[in-house]
Amino acid sequence: MRFKKDPMPATPTRDRVSPQPDSRPLRRPDWIKVRAPSGETYEWLHGLMRKKELHTVCEEAMCPNLGECWGSGTATFLMLGDVCTRSCAFCDIKHGKPALLDWGEAERVAQAVKAMDLKHAVITSVNRDERRDGGAPIFAMVIRRIRELLPGCSIEVLIPDFKGSIEALKIVMDARPEILNHNVETVPRLFKTVQPQDNYEWAAATLSNAKKLDPEVLTKSGIMVGIGETMDEVKAVMRDQRSWGVDILTIGQYLQPSKKHMPMDRYYTMEEFAELREYGREIGFKWVESNPLVRSSYHAAEQVRALSVVHRKLYGNSAMTDNHLPVLPSL
Repeated sequence: MRFKKDPMPATPTRDRVSPQPDSRPLRRPDWIKVRAPSGETYEWLHGLMRKKELHTVCEEAMCPNLGECWGSGTATFLMLGDVCTRSCAFCDIKHGKPALLDWGEAERVAQAVKAMDLKHAVITSVNRDERRDGGAPIFAMVIRRIRELLPGCSIEVLIPDFKGSIEALKIVMDARPEILNHNVETVPRLFKTVQPQDNYEWAAATLSNAKKLDPEVLTKSGIMVGIGETMDEVKAVMRDQRSWGVDILTIGQYLQPSKKHMPMDRYYTMEEFAELREYGREIGFKWVESNPLVRSSYHAAEQVRALSVVHRKLYGNSAMTDNHLPVLPSL
């Protein structure tokens, strides 16, 4: 396997590595079963996204939970376009030179959240390193607009690291999402192989500064496993995340999107995921999700209802147990 050189391609591409001709994927174990997307809700959501010219990370990153989440009326919106300025080796989102920012995107996302009548909205984005603010103002815009259109809907933002900029981060934090999420993804030893344009110190700054800027906003971070790290290295990262004030941790199995992405080293067993879950609880995380198919937004609505001071102050104690179900209006 040979990693592609970093210069931004003229045409956006999903390819990350040049695979060896004889490379073969590892056989998937019995405990990893992915449900194919189907059903009325899935078809309705797919039509809604295309009508409003929106992107979801569920589709762009080939999330294994797409069938489960879309089938229950939940989606993670991808903002700032669908082309990323970084080329992380695991990611299936296109890399290249992005188009100009679409300042109407926040309104369309908020309108889609209202149409879906969501209980919890998850908003993420590509990296926009060509901008000093990294696109942070659009995150703030969509948080405020969702609250105007659908009071009671909790909001999680899964943000880029903004190259460690506290000024850009403050723009997002001032809008007070219930959850501020930034994924570390891997251990320091593998950081530059997995995320060549990222920096472990930027991740540390993003998460620790978020908690300093607003201690009431829940902070969250994730790790993917199975790319060559050791259990001791994973636990060391978990201790770092706790030292940064991270409240919620997600741990999931890396699944190679294609032969042109970073290869998998091994599958973790269910016992290993359970060990990491228990260790996370022992060192003080308020909530730990650790399973093969766990991704950033897994059980996010439940996390907010159990833990969020921001949500309770906005909507009262009754909102913490509200069973808000999606509806299916016509397109």
